Amino acid sequence: TQLRYSFLLLIAALVGLFVTFLLAWFAFFTLDDPGWLLASTAISIMTATHTAAVRFYGLAWVWALTLPFAAVFYGYATCVSAVRYWLGRGGQWKGRAQAERRG
Repeated sequence: TQLRYSFLLLIAALVGLFVTFLLAWFAFFTLDDPGWLLASTAISIMTATHTAAVRFYGLAWVWALTLPFAAVFYGYATCVSAVRYWLGRGGQWKGRAQAERRG
């Protein structure tokens, strides 16, 4: 419901996930200097900020590098939820549809 069942907001959210969590990694592996340096800085900042949450759960710092995978999973789950809504099934919980398609 956060995206208000809007296709445009869905696309904006997916683009936002890509730009925020994946673009730096893509640039890291494909660009030369100075783009590589900028990508490295972005990845370092992203990893450093996620390290606090990783430490809170008692995990090794290297788990902070998995944040892009979480973003991909979240994007996938968001798309699956949108498709289920468009097919009239809504979100399923305990065999019941929570957000059936309106009108």
